[in-house]
Amino acid sequence: MIKNVEFLFEGGRRGVLLIHGLTGTPAEMRLLGKGLNKRGFTVRGMQLAGHCGSEEDLLATGWEDWYASVEAAALELRESVDHLFVAGLSMGALLALRLAQVRPQWVDGVGSLGATFRYDGWSIPPIGRLSFLLPLIKRLGIGRRRMFMENPPYGLRDERLRASVSAAMMSGDSTLAGLPGNPWHSLADLHLLSRRVRRDLPRVMAPCLIAHATEDDVASRWNAEIVARHVTGPSQFLWLKDSYHMITIDRERRLLAAAAAEFFHGVADLSPAMADAA
Repeated sequence: MIKNVEFLFEGGRRGVLLIHGLTGTPAEMRLLGKGLNKRGFTVRGMQLAGHCGSEEDLLATGWEDWYASVEAAALELRESVDHLFVAGLSMGALLALRLAQVRPQWVDGVGSLGATFRYDGWSIPPIGRLSFLLPLIKRLGIGRRRMFMENPPYGLRDERLRASVSAAMMSGDSTLAGLPGNPWHSLADLHLLSRRVRRDLPRVMAPCLIAHATEDDVASRWNAEIVARHVTGPSQFLWLKDSYHMITIDRERRLLAAAAAEFFHGVADLSPAMADAA
């Protein structure tokens, strides 16, 4: 059964929608949300369709369902804020970019955090790099019950936190740290989403903060660099040198929160001047 574990931190008229990753949970965005809220933002940590339940719950959904839940959450948050920013981790970064592509009039700025267009980090085994085959496997109806299990370091450089997250993943409660692995068919949908978002990156006109770990174990620096190369709007890098993939909870989470708040406030402060110039 899916549990609703979204969070909402009330703040000012500048809002941030936070999007977790594939098989993840809003819990992985909560510390970033608190940091942004402390700096004046209203923050909603949304829950993607099919997540925080069983493997079957997730498999009953696909990337279009995940995106639809992002759009619904953004529409709701827009009603209570004057500026809407959207930030996502891993697959959540792709969904944030997708919202900026499809609804450019809604999005004032994007936080692309550990964007994962392809699994090519240093901890990914060779078989994991063959994800481009998964859409075909799904179409053939093969491997519905197969899953790529999560392995150390679980995207975390902080060893104590790593042990805690590992225990939570194996507890059977997917609301704590998500599922312990990625179903093949869900990864197939991630590949389809990745292809669509990558193709449409020039449609992203909103300013982008691109935060990525220099030693990301899941997604190499290429995933961040491709965003900067192809979006139309201005972009700014934040390279994190003491974290792995889960930058929203790893060692530099406070640095990330401060940088994101400064970036989003800067964009909002510039908006009136840009409107006047137009």
